[in-house]
Amino acid sequence: MLVWKSLDKMRCLRKRSTIPFLGFLITFLLFLNLYIEDGYVLEGDKRQLREASVHPPSSERYAHTFRDLSNFSGTINVTYRYLAGTPLNRKKFLTIGLSSVKRKRGNYLLETIKSIFDQSSYEELKEIVVVVHLADFDLIWCENVVQEITRKFAHHIIAGRLLVIQAPEEFYPSLDGLKRNYNDPEDRVRFRSKQNVDYAFLLNFCTNLSHFYMMLEDDVRCSRNFLTALKKVITSREGSYWVMMEFSKLGYIGKLYHSRDLPRLAHFLLMFYQEMPCDWLLIHFRGLLAQKDVIRFKPSLFQHMGYYSSYKGVENKLKDDDFEEDSIDIPDNPPAGIYTNINVFENYDATKAYSTVDEYFWGKPPSTGDFFVIVFNKSTKISKIRIATGSDDRQSDFLHHGALEVGEKLVGTKKGKQCSSFITLGEFKNGNIEVQDVDHKIGFDIECVRIVVTASQKEWLIIRSISLWTTQPPSQ
Repeated sequence: MLVWKSLDKMRCLRKRSTIPFLGFLITFLLFLNLYIEDGYVLEGDKRQLREASVHPPSSERYAHTFRDLSNFSGTINVTYRYLAGTPLNRKKFLTIGLSSVKRKRGNYLLETIKSIFDQSSYEELKEIVVVVHLADFDLIWCENVVQEITRKFAHHIIAGRLLVIQAPEEFYPSLDGLKRNYNDPEDRVRFRSKQNVDYAFLLNFCTNLSHFYMMLEDDVRCSRNFLTALKKVITSREGSYWVMMEFSKLGYIGKLYHSRDLPRLAHFLLMFYQEMPCDWLLIHFRGLLAQKDVIRFKPSLFQHMGYYSSYKGVENKLKDDDFEEDSIDIPDNPPAGIYTNINVFENYDATKAYSTVDEYFWGKPPSTGDFFVIVFNKSTKISKIRIATGSDDRQSDFLHHGALEVGEKLVGTKKGKQCSSFITLGEFKNGNIEVQDVDHKIGFDIECVRIVVTASQKEWLIIRSISLWTTQPPSQ
């Protein structure tokens, strides 16, 4: 009865879904799983609900793969073939996953692996592991690719930084007689359905290798020191909730997850493998786990470099125009609380100005004395501050008159923690300010950064970005 009450409440979601029935079904199954995990459903009811939720198996191997889907938090029982390398006992910071199949035209896998390693420093290499899933059923092709990888990247394999695996064909569900959604041709449906399973098995394998997981495609070029940029973004969002962060706007490139979410994502892709392409499924997955908005970082850290798709070798010259190969000037934006007394418009809240992703603060016309303050979780040495207001779309919504201050001596007030002592670093010019060598000009560790409005204005205020660079401690 409890399940069906939840079902009634979720009917309102159907109108908003791009595919109403599927959105409804996905939501129902996820909540069904939560009831099962939390013990609300008796064992006999579990069996009935599980049978009603999963399509009847068309073969024994289909049933073998899907028999435990009610346990979303557990890994899928697949026996992998280790083609090169073995996992280390120590968890790394980041796993980078690639799935690759034989292409009719072009092969970019080796270039992609090379780019990952070449664009990483020695210190960064210690914190990553690359897992390549050779997902083609042509074993001769797989063997040839493994030989090439082993010859070119032997030292990375020996160091435990590169693994090559394969999920045997017998663990795959049926790829015949699939649904023809969107009037796609049969071979297209088979290709994208198998790709969903390829990714699911890759995610499943990578669950316990690291704290975070990055999905790339097998035809990608990386920006220099991309791991350092990733870590800065993750640190800056410490304490905030996210499911998926995007470091490229293309396909399944540069999508970052917590490794703890990989089992659920793997099960999710398997459940709906024949419904739609993986990048569409990801949008549903993110929404169901309550991340409403896209969190995308700019500049993009990964670029699509292939000219021919793995599907039939058709031309695919998509490029990410936000990509920068040398994204070295990435701000640190240490963890902090953000406060303002400026009236916020809708959901353009203060935290979005401090975010390292593509967001901004938008407030109603500020008055003299209004402020926007950043209070660090820990006192910090700052080397550079850059703040930009206004936007190309609303060029008048910049800070016409304002000052930048830094503060110390944190005290508690009725409105929360505030600094009791401030020093002015400079005035805004045309809505922008940049101050270099802050640590040389200020004789204390900074606890607050504050923007103060020095004259009222009739225009609204957009704070597009607040970028802070910390003084890095010397290497030990």
